[in-house]
Amino acid sequence: MKAPLQNLPVESPPAEPPQSFRDAEAAVAHLNALYHAATAFLREKFIDSLTGPAPQTRFRAFYPEIRIITASFAHVDSRLAFGHVAEPGTYSTTVTRPDLFETYLRQQIGLLLENHDVPVEIGLSDTPIPVHFAVAAEDNITVPQEGVLNFTLRDVFDVPDLTTTDDDIVNGYGFKNPDGSGALAPFKAQRVDYSLARLVHYTATAAEHFQNHILFTNYQFYVEEFAAFAREMLADPNSGYTEFVMPGNAVISAPDDPLPEPGKIPQMPAYHLKRDKQAGITLVNIGVGPSNAKTATDHIAVLRPHAWLMVGHCAGLRNSQRLGDFVLAHAYLREDRVLDADLPVWVPIPALAEIQIALEEAVGAVTEFEGYDLKRIMRTGTVATLDNRNWELRDQSGPVQRLSQSRAIALDMESATIAANGFRFRVPYGTLLCVSDKPLHGELKLPGMATEFYKTQVKRHLLIGIRALETLRDMPLERIHSRKLRSFEETAFL
Repeated sequence: MKAPLQNLPVESPPAEPPQSFRDAEAAVAHLNALYHAATAFLREKFIDSLTGPAPQTRFRAFYPEIRIITASFAHVDSRLAFGHVAEPGTYSTTVTRPDLFETYLRQQIGLLLENHDVPVEIGLSDTPIPVHFAVAAEDNITVPQEGVLNFTLRDVFDVPDLTTTDDDIVNGYGFKNPDGSGALAPFKAQRVDYSLARLVHYTATAAEHFQNHILFTNYQFYVEEFAAFAREMLADPNSGYTEFVMPGNAVISAPDDPLPEPGKIPQMPAYHLKRDKQAGITLVNIGVGPSNAKTATDHIAVLRPHAWLMVGHCAGLRNSQRLGDFVLAHAYLREDRVLDADLPVWVPIPALAEIQIALEEAVGAVTEFEGYDLKRIMRTGTVATLDNRNWELRDQSGPVQRLSQSRAIALDMESATIAANGFRFRVPYGTLLCVSDKPLHGELKLPGMATEFYKTQVKRHLLIGIRALETLRDMPLERIHSRKLRSFEETAFL
């Protein structure tokens, strides 16, 4: 075992004092310059350390930060759910990958400047950048596991620190940064970097490809229909869609381009139908279970999507339902258990009017049912989410009584988790499910029934989800992000 090096001298990029900005674009440009100087320094020193003698210097660079100081209560439009701080004080946030978040940062900084009429300060924080995150975007550089190098990595470079990589801001109340400033954004830089790395691992696509409108599903059949829809959109010069990206970052931009054969399928493959300014649609097949649903949403949340929807299959609980009917969730019975420590089950998860209306109108447009006739194919009600896929095999008296008391009309394993994490992370959410079996009434998900169901329903179910997201895309962001999602003490940034 290599002996740890003690008291190494520390080398960092040249430091410069913070600069004040009253222009959001210039502020973001300076964030980019600071971040790229810091990461370029770490990459250079890391590459040198791989080929030369064991370093006798510790190399350290720091995340840039945004800071605002205001001494008065701002009189802002009371309809706005974001874009301002609640009271006088100092607020700050560390920033990573400003190139990836450029549009978001320009918008959020611009709102601060407009609403508070004070400059923002851009400078270096005192939070070191872990070397793993500094080289993450470089395909030709990897950080070897401990014991491979001729020096102890953490003696020479900063490594990810899970003691400060947390959800304390979104989960808590009264959060303060170590220097006493309030939180300006919902996630700190190292938490964002952690999730960006996890997204690549779980979805096999780079974070750059993710769009602002997310569809989650629990079946591969939806992926196949999404790929077919993407080809149709690429064939239409007026669609606005420009590329289709699959796991492995394989890109097609023409309707006749061959779909490359994927390599190893990741745990939760993602597919991206892209538009300018990330206004397209990302579909993620999260598979089955609340653990996957939480994992996916934990990491996608740092991208600050404009909305996410669940379109998947469920068990219908009412005798009046038929296979293929739709369920629009307006409440959730949460027995998934994966979020109990972060969001207690006594916290209500409200339906969001803009999402509900967009989904209902999309059902009508695709199925051509209107008004009261929509009730022939769709019910609105409570969706129960359980963590036991084979709940039917247990004594049914307890579960069925609870389901009846809750007025549940459908049951699945992901929807409440996705909605609850949307609520927790302030990402607008919604659920439209399709009844694929009715276990309480003897209609099980058997191969023959499933095949016919998939042929007739998957395509139009997916189209409904897409249509709803396109409606939301055309709404002002201020309208989609409801004040229902904001707590007593909130960050200025979405």
